[in-house]
Amino acid sequence: MSKVFRPSNREASILSRIESSKERARRFAIKTVINCIDALSNAISMKLVESKLVETTNKNGLDEQIHQCLGKLTRAEDFDIDYQVAPFRGLVPNPHVVSIYVTAFVIEQVINHKDTVDIFGSDEEIYFCINQQVRKYIPG
Repeated sequence: MSKVFRPSNREASILSRIESSKERARRFAIKTVINCIDALSNAISMKLVESKLVETTNKNGLDEQIHQCLGKLTRAEDFDIDYQVAPFRGLVPNPHVVSIYVTAFVIEQVINHKDTVDIFGSDEEIYFCINQQVRKYIPG
């Protein structure tokens, strides 16, 4: 017979605090995007082009796309964010919500833009490139 797990009040309290702190960090990261949206979108687009992960005919067009993506993130409902990142949820353990959202956008949307020639590298390489820039502006 298998053992039934019934967390005690203390364990339930600890689990609840962990979940609420993760949710608080997620909301904080999304709110912080508003303060640095211009610099962050520019940094991400520059790094993607410099790293030769995205080949484009118009760097400013890529910057505008990422700027719009970040703007959409700040206005999105939790369900919409989860839906957008669902295919990439297992990409890395404990992904940064902003990084994974922009990664999903780059992989699924930027490829279809008229200025984009091609996207190179694996999903992980794109995520780590974007995450490197996001961590400079949004700690945590």
